[in-house]
Amino acid sequence: MHGPAKVERTMTPRNSGLRGRRNLSSRAVGGLALTLAVAFAVALPLMRPVLPVDETRYLSVAWEMHRDGSYIVPHLNGEIYAHKPPLLFWLINLVWSLTGVSEVAARLVAPAFGVVSVALTWRLGDRLFPERPELGAMAALILASTGLFALYGSLTMFDTMLTTATLLGVLALLSMDTGGGRLATLGLAAALAFGVLAKGPVILVHLMPLALTRPLWTMAEDPGPPASWYARVAAAIGAAAVILAVWLVPALWLGGPEYRAEVLWRQSAGRMVNAFDHARPVWFFVAVLPIVLWPWAWRPSALRGLASATLRSDRRARFLAIWGLSTLVLFSLISGKQVHYLLPVLPAAALALAAAPPPRHAWTAVVACLAVIAPVLAWAALLATGRARIDGVAVESLGLDTVALAAAIAGAGLLAIAFAGRHLPALAWVLVAPVALIVAHVGLRPALFEHFDTGRFAAELGRAPAAGVAIHGYPYQGEFGFTARLTSAVEVLSTDEVDPWVASHPGGLILTTGERSFPVPAIGEAWLAGKRLLLYRLP
Repeated sequence: MHGPAKVERTMTPRNSGLRGRRNLSSRAVGGLALTLAVAFAVALPLMRPVLPVDETRYLSVAWEMHRDGSYIVPHLNGEIYAHKPPLLFWLINLVWSLTGVSEVAARLVAPAFGVVSVALTWRLGDRLFPERPELGAMAALILASTGLFALYGSLTMFDTMLTTATLLGVLALLSMDTGGGRLATLGLAAALAFGVLAKGPVILVHLMPLALTRPLWTMAEDPGPPASWYARVAAAIGAAAVILAVWLVPALWLGGPEYRAEVLWRQSAGRMVNAFDHARPVWFFVAVLPIVLWPWAWRPSALRGLASATLRSDRRARFLAIWGLSTLVLFSLISGKQVHYLLPVLPAAALALAAAPPPRHAWTAVVACLAVIAPVLAWAALLATGRARIDGVAVESLGLDTVALAAAIAGAGLLAIAFAGRHLPALAWVLVAPVALIVAHVGLRPALFEHFDTGRFAAELGRAPAAGVAIHGYPYQGEFGFTARLTSAVEVLSTDEVDPWVASHPGGLILTTGERSFPVPAIGEAWLAGKRLLLYRLP
């Protein structure tokens, strides 16, 4: 290790901030991090419906894979689905093979990788800072209690899997750098293949900058010739391609020309050059960094510590800076941008924040919590009194009693943060995201179920007649496939196709926005993402 004395002065604090009458051991801090990650992974999905359009879409793809046995090429509403790789859908089906088809079990799959990512961050901190074992545990706790990670980590999406793949790849690169042999190279290959199967070639954006800049951060006393290192990286990429070919070759063959075009171009390079959705300006990610790093980067001591990091003499600081900043820059240059795309780089930020000076006061933690819960409570109160709407639609199920309960939880949480800050300042910051997220989920839960729960039509749609099911006036993206356990595809009708379909499908079911009238009364009515949907059973 180069310059250990200098590294310790610039990159590690005197304590983690979890210091009161008794110091908490690194094992206790890491255990708290894992406990918090598990609590978020289990509790938050249970406090809200399966959210359209992303969660409902991905669960419907997994359901159709189970229903039709289409394990090589995923499908959505009977059509080939090439927008995402199949790993999440495979894993959900693997869980279903043990539990049966279960919504709860399926919704725990992606969040489980958030828990794994917290554990791997702890491990990575121990590898980078062996002389300060509490730093890795503190980084894991910071990651688990970062608001963006906790929220998106509890959703059925792909980012937690990609975070796990990134961390495995970073650990493999460190092992390769410090003398790891073929096993370390195979570890990098496995991480790359895992990342591609999780979310596509974007894993290269997260890992290749570190792999290519090794001379700037190497921890090895004798790094060896650069050509040897880059040959090993190339070998890992080649091995990853071989692993991926086991699925990709038969998938491209069975999927046909359109699937090949989607997988090989439009969903990878096409998204980067000219995004067909989520296109945002180049400065977007810089602008949302305060949200991405909330609440931990809101500490003045953390900002001062990051600003004073000595990149010239500290290789570990350069390692984290290259990892974090290269990802930020590359994603800023890519056309499509979503805030959760930065989830896989949050472990780097957590490690840097853990190395910054610990917090000394709790009042800033109270402010950071109020910055979220105050707008949430105000909006919930406006919704409850009819002075605000969701997509132009009033909320009927949210009352002032719910707002009062959320406010009571907020008050108790703020008191707990203030009390913790007097004895364990870092614990005050750990409580910020849990308090804010619980208040948000309790206060807005009725509104979420009233306006975004696709399960309200599940009973009728689940008894879909042989005559079929159709939808008109709504941009259907598989919202009802899983929640209603549909056994066949929903026909999406244009305006000109409604009358012919009605005439040829007596006894069929049709979901419509109410633009057309039918000679029978609606058997179901609900709001979904700002649209009033009516369900008819045709005579």
